[in-house]
Amino acid sequence: MQITRQADYAVRAVLHLARNGETRTATSVIAEEQKIPPSFLAKIISQLSIAGLLHTSRGARGGVTLARDPREITLLEVIEAIDGPIQLNECVGETGVCTFDANCPLRPVWCEAQEELVGRLKGTNFADMLAKGRVTA
Repeated sequence: MQITRQADYAVRAVLHLARNGETRTATSVIAEEQKIPPSFLAKIISQLSIAGLLHTSRGARGGVTLARDPREITLLEVIEAIDGPIQLNECVGETGVCTFDANCPLRPVWCEAQEELVGRLKGTNFADMLAKGRVTA
């Protein structure tokens, strides 16, 4: 499994905003500093805004800010706002999609792996990442 480039860009944009605190930041600045194509970033900002993670304002003094404190925004929220729910295999989401469903030795492995991944992403917020020095970009 690999997250999409769009989700990676979204995470970097949110990290950038978390670093800036409550300061409004122009999308052009985020695009330049995070090496994100501006037209691609506009779509990402829109999706994150719809998901309630960002506030946007237009005009000469416009820009983007986080809608909530960085402690309240998880890595899972950002990724799922862009890519949708994480699902390692289709059998994890629904029973009955696999002909081996009842006797499949793989399904419990996929379910457990997904549960661990989702738990890790849900337990990781942007304030913690900044505080622990995990972010260098």
